[in-house]
Amino acid sequence: MTDQLFAGQRVLVTGGGTGIGRTTALMFARRGAASVIVTGRRPDRLDNAAALHPAIVPVCADVSTEKGADTVSDAVAEHGGSVDVLVHNAGIHHIAPLGSIDVDAARAIFDTNVLGTVVLTNRLLPQLRSPGGNIVFVTSPAGHNPTPTVSLYAATKAAVNSLTRTWALELAERGIRVNAVAPGWVRTEVYESNGMTSEQVDELFGQAAQGVPLGRTGLPEDVSLWIGRLVEPDSSWVTGQIITMDGGADLIRARQV
Repeated sequence: MTDQLFAGQRVLVTGGGTGIGRTTALMFARRGAASVIVTGRRPDRLDNAAALHPAIVPVCADVSTEKGADTVSDAVAEHGGSVDVLVHNAGIHHIAPLGSIDVDAARAIFDTNVLGTVVLTNRLLPQLRSPGGNIVFVTSPAGHNPTPTVSLYAATKAAVNSLTRTWALELAERGIRVNAVAPGWVRTEVYESNGMTSEQVDELFGQAAQGVPLGRTGLPEDVSLWIGRLVEPDSSWVTGQIITMDGGADLIRARQV
């Protein structure tokens, strides 16, 4: 890979304060991006991400709202006026079996995981480089696999999968490509944020690794690598694709069907 492959490009990563988003922002910055705007709801996390590289720009905004989308658009205008790469990584997780699903929680997860991507893309479309722009979604194997107790999250990722393919067709005539990555088990701060202790997370991921053919769970870097590859110039004929990366766990499910 050319170290400065994204030289001069302007990138926006939602949910960029932690985990996959932060790792992705740092990857683009290290590979030459002129600016990498990271958005999120927690300014301390965004500031920590920005401290990793001078090209990373923190913008505190709730991108599931029109006000938040306007804030991000204004930041884009202040940092070059255009976006070469838009990475939709912001998302929330919710575990609840049918019968105990909280309606407010359901609205919140759909607002963030689905409607937020629509609101922000709608607002930024005039600023997205055309031709040559890229949109990348971070989705999940849950979007195409039945997953008991996380039906809401799975439904939102199924919706994101549909947006990936539909927008790829819709934006092709503008020369804008739309793809997605669907990582399986990747350890990030989201588990502790949902109330689990570090010991519980260790146990969870230890058990998860036993069901992965390659014998390990993922790292944020495993995902950011493929986000970068999907938007490289050499991938200019790739659009509408959802790349599952889970160490082969999907193969186990397919064999069991």
